[in-house]
Amino acid sequence: MLLQTLNLVGIAVFAASGALVGVNKRLDIFGICVVGATTGIGGGILRDLLLGIHPPTSLDRWPSITVAVATSIVVSFAHPALSKVWNAVILFDAFGMGLFATGGASIALDHGSSALGAVLVGATTALGGGVLRDMLVNEVPLLLHRDLYAVPALLGAAVTVVGDALDVPAGAAVIAGTILATGLRLLALWRSWHLPRAIGQN
Repeated sequence: MLLQTLNLVGIAVFAASGALVGVNKRLDIFGICVVGATTGIGGGILRDLLLGIHPPTSLDRWPSITVAVATSIVVSFAHPALSKVWNAVILFDAFGMGLFATGGASIALDHGSSALGAVLVGATTALGGGVLRDMLVNEVPLLLHRDLYAVPALLGAAVTVVGDALDVPAGAAVIAGTILATGLRLLALWRSWHLPRAIGQN
């Protein structure tokens, strides 16, 4: 129950971030909902498609899509006030990323994925919604920027997989991976850490 609740919180936060992008791109309310909902549940849909779960859980069960769309509608009307709590949105976005990375890896393991496959599925769950969002609004995906986002997701998923291999209780492995991924993401934002560019580029 706790993981399901946290999953819905993560969907809401990701949907809010996507809806804010839609607002900034001056989309109408339908466009805002499409971008917001895609950001919120896109990673989970990609995860389920990779694992052969049909139909995808986010489309087959009403809470996920409902939370994503409702959050997008709220953002379309309340976006001026959200700028005042943007730091909180960033915090929850980092937490959602960590949770989706570890949760995705755990689900992949439950469906018989190899260790490598589970790590990649976990990272895809965490990053997929943002990539789809950026594609919808014709932006270079954040995944391809210097921003430290993919690396924390991969490490968080890897901790979950290693914990499973060592017979660590699944909940403990997910919590540890989530803390690592979230903490590294927030630390990178605070310290302005970036991956290096190609040699000769500033």
